[in-house]
Amino acid sequence: MAAEGGAEGGAEPGNAGLALVEGGTGRAGRPGDPADLVALARQLQQADDFVRANACNKLTVIAEQIRYLQEQAREVLDEAKRDADLHHVACNLVKKPGNVYYMYRRESGQRYFSILSPKEWGTSPHEFLGAYKLQHDMSWMPLEDVERRDAEFNLLDRLLSRQAALSPCTEPNFQGLTK
Repeated sequence: MAAEGGAEGGAEPGNAGLALVEGGTGRAGRPGDPADLVALARQLQQADDFVRANACNKLTVIAEQIRYLQEQAREVLDEAKRDADLHHVACNLVKKPGNVYYMYRRESGQRYFSILSPKEWGTSPHEFLGAYKLQHDMSWMPLEDVERRDAEFNLLDRLLSRQAALSPCTEPNFQGLTK
């Protein structure tokens, strides 16, 4: 620092260095006042503390994002495993996207899909395991999730159609969309 700013702790005339304390000669405004050096040291420590806290806060946000992405990756892998498993369940008909299929288990343990629901069977000859809707991307969605997802899509559709009909405004308008 002395090489850059001239005399220790200050700037010399004609030099581009900055004064660390008041007074251009490298001395405190009042000769021998140790309070200026203590204040300078306190300010440097405070700056270091703020830089460290800001870096820690940013790294914490990144760590939370990583955990969230890891959880999403686990969910994607679980869904892919489930979808692959369901595509290998016995089925004596051509599966078409958009249809609901009902899975049963025979006494032998073999699982199979049927287009008949337990209600349509009356008394089902086999154990009912679940109902799934084949999506257009060939993924499977549990039937209980279909209604929830459809309600979410309807809400988003209403939001988009209302937002498009509004005049430009800087605030989002969600009025009446949750009823």
